[in-house]
Amino acid sequence: MKIVVLDGYTLNPGDLSWEGLRKYGEVTVYDRTPADKVAERISDAEAVFTNKTPITRETLEACKSIKYIGVLATGYNIVDVGAARERNIPVCNVPTYGTAAVSQFAIALLLEMCHHVGEHSQTVKAGDWSNSQDWCYWNYPLVELDGKTMGIIGFGRIGQATGRLAQAFGMKVLAYDEHPNHELESETLKYVTLNELLEKSDVISLHCPLFPSTEGIINKDNIAKMKDGAMLINTSRGPLVVEQDLADALNSGKLAGAAVDVVSAEPIKPDNPLLTAKNCIITPHIAWAPKESRKRLMDTTVDNLEKFMNGNSVNVVNQ
Repeated sequence: MKIVVLDGYTLNPGDLSWEGLRKYGEVTVYDRTPADKVAERISDAEAVFTNKTPITRETLEACKSIKYIGVLATGYNIVDVGAARERNIPVCNVPTYGTAAVSQFAIALLLEMCHHVGEHSQTVKAGDWSNSQDWCYWNYPLVELDGKTMGIIGFGRIGQATGRLAQAFGMKVLAYDEHPNHELESETLKYVTLNELLEKSDVISLHCPLFPSTEGIINKDNIAKMKDGAMLINTSRGPLVVEQDLADALNSGKLAGAAVDVVSAEPIKPDNPLLTAKNCIITPHIAWAPKESRKRLMDTTVDNLEKFMNGNSVNVVNQ
């Protein structure tokens, strides 16, 4: 079997191994593939793996030998799954690898907004503490989480893991999900409507998929319902947020802070309004990327291919 990985660098910049795939055929790994080179590079491939490189209907029509498409991620909107289904090509993703990593990162962003650890460290190294008249100082309000409320929009695996971490800090959790599991409810966790979550949360963390119903769910109207001084975290999908509306809320002081690991167009465009917004932390889509998490992704990718080869495909998103 000829196997082609179109954009392997982000998954494996050199600290993992592709040997698991090589058990099943001849493997060619490209760090990155421009859109105009996709069809050429997979023209005679039978198994194709992609992370963010699009595989379109036109590509599938031009590449007749493809029998399997593996997505090196959970989201699979970069593949025309309908066109693949028409050709009986299974598209398999990796749904659970990043739960611990992403929930941990969401809390890391929250703690940074509460304490500005990085910036305070920089001021110390710049000499501010050495030159201080007092034995300590802080340049931002410091926030204690105990007793505050976190609202989590999207209460699947990652949302639930984030909720458990928030509860460990003494926070109450309000959850909004289209498919609530009321068995999870407790004294410190309950499902509520979206409006109630917006109105009562001190911190809102986004963990929902990007669907037409969730696109732009953080907009000026919903921000207006939020508490003055609330904080927002997005480690899910950039288009969940209307970025100009969020920037306006930060610049006006309606929201005390925001921390986003994802934006509407990636890499981020130089004119993105969040780049110049007040009290906004932006990280380059790295919540998923600890080595441990990427190793799970790699292992599941290999397992998905093995199951397909044995006639028992799993994690198929276009059945």
